[in-house]
Amino acid sequence: MTRVFSGVKPTGHLTLGNYLGAMRRWAVEDQHRSDALFCVVDLHALTVDHDPARVRRLSRQAASLLLAAGLDPESCTVFVQSHVDEHARLSYVLECVATDGEMRRMIQYKEKAARERERGGSVRLSLLTYPVLMAADILAYGTDEVPVGHDQTQHVELARDLAVRFNQRYGHTFVVPRATSPAVAARVMNLQEPESKMGKSDDVGPGIVYLLDEPDVARKKVMRAVTDSGREVVYDRAERPGLANLLEILGACTGGDPAELAGAYDSYGALKKDTAEAVVEVLRPVQKRHKELCADPGYVEGVLREGAGMARAMARPTVDAAYRAIGLLPPVNADR
Repeated sequence: MTRVFSGVKPTGHLTLGNYLGAMRRWAVEDQHRSDALFCVVDLHALTVDHDPARVRRLSRQAASLLLAAGLDPESCTVFVQSHVDEHARLSYVLECVATDGEMRRMIQYKEKAARERERGGSVRLSLLTYPVLMAADILAYGTDEVPVGHDQTQHVELARDLAVRFNQRYGHTFVVPRATSPAVAARVMNLQEPESKMGKSDDVGPGIVYLLDEPDVARKKVMRAVTDSGREVVYDRAERPGLANLLEILGACTGGDPAELAGAYDSYGALKKDTAEAVVEVLRPVQKRHKELCADPGYVEGVLREGAGMARAMARPTVDAAYRAIGLLPPVNADR
């Protein structure tokens, strides 16, 4: 079967964008058509200043929400990145294959480093090298497909480059993965800043709908969404980003085509109202299941424990092969 790997980073509360852009597809499609692994990538949350207790809390919440979104441990593997040592083991080996120039060209590093320099500070080294850890996340499992949003495709391209380079220099070891993304709402935008992604790292802001927002809160955020000048409801991502974002969200929630949906409305208010209700209905079963899982924390812990064991067993042969290929001696009398 095709092997799929993807994950969520516990740097903030998961959003409607995370769900429509990735998590729903994982649950509805990917876990049933493939040998799929889904991971809470908590090591990536350490690349910026953070509260350790908050990272742990958000990691548990993210795992629960993955299950609440419909991931079934009988159909896929759900685990936490730091519970599987092979991620960190392989990351260093891949750092020995990657180049400084590749890391410094990564868009997220360039943007965050520039902001810190403006403030007179500097970023952590891990922010520079974390794309290699992301490549290790992917390559350790012989991944064929990585379902990601458009903003992450550069990182999958790096994983491809590192896999090809390693295979050419040291012998065929890694599967070369490819990025995949859904056609609609692959990148849900901020309701107040429709040219910016709806990011979970922003803790406050009326433009972000969180998966655990109460229905009235979610409705209010959608109803207050920024629209564009003019009165006609048209789908034009370049010229009318606010309207396009609402139409894409509505389309993703209802299965409709954004351009066709635009023709059904003659006012912004009606579009906002229908979009708000569609969002509430999409979130309702996720929130219900999340509440049930919170009442049974032992179940979630058991899923993560079993998932880590399965992931470890899948990753270890590939990582061990990479260690041998690059020239490292195998452990003496090791149980491997």
